[in-house]
Amino acid sequence: MNPTTIREFAASFQKSRILLSGFELDIFTNLDEYGATSKQLADRLQLDEHACERLLNALVSLGFLAKQDGLFFNTPDSFTFLSKKSPEYLGGLMHSNHLWNTWSNLTQVVKTGTSANPSEINERGTEWLFPFISAMHDRAKKQAPQQVAPIDLSGIHSMLDIGGGSGAYSMEFVSRKPEMEATVFDLPNVVPITREFIDREGFSGKIKTETGDYTTDELPHGFDLVFLSAIIHSNSLEVNRDLLKKCYRALNNDGKIIIQDWIMNDDRTQPTAGAIFAINMLVGTEAGDCFTRLEVSEMLADAGFKNSSNIAFESGLSQVTAQKV
Repeated sequence: MNPTTIREFAASFQKSRILLSGFELDIFTNLDEYGATSKQLADRLQLDEHACERLLNALVSLGFLAKQDGLFFNTPDSFTFLSKKSPEYLGGLMHSNHLWNTWSNLTQVVKTGTSANPSEINERGTEWLFPFISAMHDRAKKQAPQQVAPIDLSGIHSMLDIGGGSGAYSMEFVSRKPEMEATVFDLPNVVPITREFIDREGFSGKIKTETGDYTTDELPHGFDLVFLSAIIHSNSLEVNRDLLKKCYRALNNDGKIIIQDWIMNDDRTQPTAGAIFAINMLVGTEAGDCFTRLEVSEMLADAGFKNSSNIAFESGLSQVTAQKV
């Protein structure tokens, strides 16, 4: 790696911040098809005119806006993905703004070992929660078809989607096997958002919801499959051990558990996306981390599961499957 590459890498946050500020200020939604001057937009959004013009020019230079005769316009892609007027609006990008705030504390977190944002999800307001669930939905909706496809659903008549958020994975399971009974289990302030996404995606009456906190409550029982996607990285080893024992009790005999997450190699350096995500857990949770294959296997065995197996996707995510024998 040469000095130029290092400098460019270190400065890459600047482009990200320009886009995120434009998104946070809702610039893309407020540019209609006729365009607007920087003054018109600054007046509309109550911004400093000179500062607004600088931001708009930078967004043009980066390809997110177009400019002609002093008027600023959305590009086709920026309207499609960054304007609230579009059905394909990526509302979950607001979660990246929230991550910016916690990641900015990384140096201090490494000094102290204390998270920058240790509050539990059920203590965070809707302003944080809805963008978070939206971001998880956008990602899961794209990934779910590939990740659910390898799963053998023969003999699976019911599944429990723990911490299922928007219900994106339950939707994919039900799409692949319409007669399956799917239930999303999540926190009291998440489940209303879950129902909103279920209705929006056309799964009303096809997916149930259960309210609870898996760290303190027993899980509902009687399922053939328990599915945990992006759950164990939020918890400590101790919380996960207890959770997997609850999963074991929630399953019917011969039922199976599937854990989908960043599963690290023994020295915790690969996959790279997992190593980076471990930092996200460091700055954003009290005790979350990305665990190794050995740690996950030991947690499953401790809960009573047998026949553990693992598959890895090109993204770096892994699926660990085990059985209640």
